[in-house]
Amino acid sequence: MSLFDKKEEWNKKCERVLAKTPERKEKFSTASEIGIERCYAPDFEFPGYEDKLGFPGEYPFTRGVQPTMYRGRLWTMRQYAGFGTARESNERYKYLLSAGQTGLSVAFDLPTQMGYDSDAPMSLGEVGKVGVAIDSLADMETLFDGIPLDRVSTSMTINATAATLLCMYIAVAEKQGIPPASISGTIQNDILKEYMARGTYIYPPRESMRLITDIFAYCKDNVPRWNTISISGYHIREAGSSAVQEVAFTLADGIAYVEAALEAGLKVDEFAPRLAFFFNSHNNLFEEVAKFRAARRIWAKIMKERFGAEDPRSQMLRFHTQTAGCTLTAQQPDNNIMRVTIQALAAVLGGTQSLHTNSRDEALALPTEESVRIALRTQQIIAYESGVADTVDPLAGSFMIESLTDQIETKALDYIERIDRLGGAVEAISRGFQQKEIQDSAYAYQKGIEKEELVIVGVNRFTVTEPPPAGLLKVREDVEISQKKSVARMKAERDASKVNASLASLREAAKGSGNLMPHILEAVKAYATLGEIADVFREIFGTHRETVVL
Repeated sequence: MSLFDKKEEWNKKCERVLAKTPERKEKFSTASEIGIERCYAPDFEFPGYEDKLGFPGEYPFTRGVQPTMYRGRLWTMRQYAGFGTARESNERYKYLLSAGQTGLSVAFDLPTQMGYDSDAPMSLGEVGKVGVAIDSLADMETLFDGIPLDRVSTSMTINATAATLLCMYIAVAEKQGIPPASISGTIQNDILKEYMARGTYIYPPRESMRLITDIFAYCKDNVPRWNTISISGYHIREAGSSAVQEVAFTLADGIAYVEAALEAGLKVDEFAPRLAFFFNSHNNLFEEVAKFRAARRIWAKIMKERFGAEDPRSQMLRFHTQTAGCTLTAQQPDNNIMRVTIQALAAVLGGTQSLHTNSRDEALALPTEESVRIALRTQQIIAYESGVADTVDPLAGSFMIESLTDQIETKALDYIERIDRLGGAVEAISRGFQQKEIQDSAYAYQKGIEKEELVIVGVNRFTVTEPPPAGLLKVREDVEISQKKSVARMKAERDASKVNASLASLREAAKGSGNLMPHILEAVKAYATLGEIADVFREIFGTHRETVVL
């Protein structure tokens, strides 16, 4: 069959898709009334086209996971937000939704990420600073007050305490009269990248992996629309990795999670369709586009050839993208608007499923409402005014893009093979392999800036003398006092006997091998705090000590 015939066959498949979900417009064209095709492909024989590119929505998914992509539905515009108290964050979420955001993304403060309540000594000075403080179900109820959870998709950036926060979300939905089967969203739940790049881990790897696979199994049966993990390259890149390392280390972590789930008795096609990924989008437009395309192709081959996944949904790499926080500069912060625009464009040209655009002032503080609006408008202008969403994978066939895609694939697979030889991602992390590679890459990048081999506008070239920026958002110091009072009030009002019984049940379950999610949910509904639940696991599981790499 010729390539022309294959495209005609693919178009017929698209017509069946369109019968269920029509495209956004009846006609796609330029301002000059030049028609835009759904997907462009060579009109000549292209060696390796079917194996390496194929058509959108078909293996190996290089050109996208959906046949019509953004012609059918635009990516989810999901701005990451959360600060101070649950009430303040709730107001920000409602503001973003009113401004056209199409999905929520929750940032939690460091105590919540590390399993400490706001009144714990370890939380001093950190409550509500880099995200919202969530101590119990009462805070989660406030966080989503007036937001119907069956009509909004929510992403939660949480890892070590992911199981507890997910149970809180399920409990809030039930209080709204919404069954777990009707809620949708994602928890990050990726602990391996915490060990190598970010640091918000609590428990040792084996016990952490148990919590993760318990979530997989529980959601398969009870919360089927939930993405149970967002395997994250974002923080690996923020720590200083290259684009190749970001792809390789992220997919190696993905392999480890699949293997852990299989060892726990799950079948690959039972859980793999709910695996999601999270990538960074950096400044080099073409490398970033190629990175996303290469990652899809590699993962499709891994799932099909290594794990025998038969369901096409199990072979798809679906991903969220966030623009690169590490590229934002405190100097001339308005320059960050242009950086974020380039990065967001790369994510869209690369076929992301959802996107967060950073705000211009995030190198200095949490973003103001004005800055957040500009960041969201950046996505909306790309979506509605640029025309890049009118055809699928518009850069396919570019000599440069295809060469970069191939080279990133080759180099990433080489890294994955090295990690396999070390015994897999968990063992490689324990030896400090990924950490050392990231450190070396970060050091080389910084030296390039210092030597002006890499130009950072406004930092090492085109500098100006400017006054400190005004009007930055600051989290009030009394937030911590208020949150401590809230925790004390909640503890005084709850049924202590129910709390103690639920924690005792959780403790016994942690000593065994059964699924922990029902026990966590029981404790959450009794208004046990996040810290009390985490302390049970600290007692039974112990805590992890970092591998020091020099």
